[in-house]
Amino acid sequence: MARLTEAAPAAAPEAVPAPVRTPARAAAAPARRFPWRGLTLALAGLYFLVPLAASVIFTVDVPAQGITFEAYGKILSADGFATSLLLSLGLAAATIALVLLLMVPAMVALRLGAPRLRPVVETVCSLPLVVPPIAFVAGIGTVLRWGPDHLAATPFFQTFVAVQNPDFPVVLVLAYTVMALPFVYRALDAGLRAVDVRTLVEAARSCGAGPVRALLLAVLPNLRRALMNAAFLTLALVLGEFTVAQLLGFGPFAVWIVGISGSQAQLSVAVSVLSLVLTWILLLALASLGGRDTTASPTARQRTTLRK
Repeated sequence: MARLTEAAPAAAPEAVPAPVRTPARAAAAPARRFPWRGLTLALAGLYFLVPLAASVIFTVDVPAQGITFEAYGKILSADGFATSLLLSLGLAAATIALVLLLMVPAMVALRLGAPRLRPVVETVCSLPLVVPPIAFVAGIGTVLRWGPDHLAATPFFQTFVAVQNPDFPVVLVLAYTVMALPFVYRALDAGLRAVDVRTLVEAARSCGAGPVRALLLAVLPNLRRALMNAAFLTLALVLGEFTVAQLLGFGPFAVWIVGISGSQAQLSVAVSVLSLVLTWILLLALASLGGRDTTASPTARQRTTLRK
């Protein structure tokens, strides 16, 4: 009896049709989120533009004189302006060259030969973010002051003296290189994730290129945008760094600005505004050097390659 009254198999649940995304609905979806995005952008713009506008007004609005650009006219003739600015630009160029020379081959070798060590390298490169600058400077100062008197005539001691040359303090280049490691690592890691490094290197090696030639001609052109990002982040770090240079007794651009703020407040603010404009000009220059092809998404680049 039970077999005669065997229940029929349960009907499969009807599939819920996926909502049809008409062009009108697709256009309405981002429109509903637009007010929040606009409000967020407006608040972010106010956060950055209000202090900048206040700084500009402070430099051009002189009591009893009205609007005047006298502070900006004094910049080029100010004592120490050109020297400190050129010193900071030279330190930035040396730091960018050194940190890229160290990190690019290391990151490529890490990706090709030892990907399991990537968390270790990432942790080591991120250490400057958690070490206070005052502790970092104290360690550098202790090392530079170390050395008994009987070693004064040795090349080892003379090397310590040479790296502290005020005309071009190499010790600042070494310190800035360590401080730039977290930003350079992130920029290069993002660039290496977007390209197939192993295939590029194997293709170059199959054409007869050595390891260095494969790196220069096959890998670096595909990392152009990542290299530009790393260079800009390092440049911004060096131009705005104050603590390490001040405590070690050197006078790059940021230290000079703070030094003149006590006697010439409007001039120091005018130089700060000018340095911000200079940084943005260098950013646009580096972005233009990066080119437009590298800004395309990996999917777009893959489609372009398939079409070829």
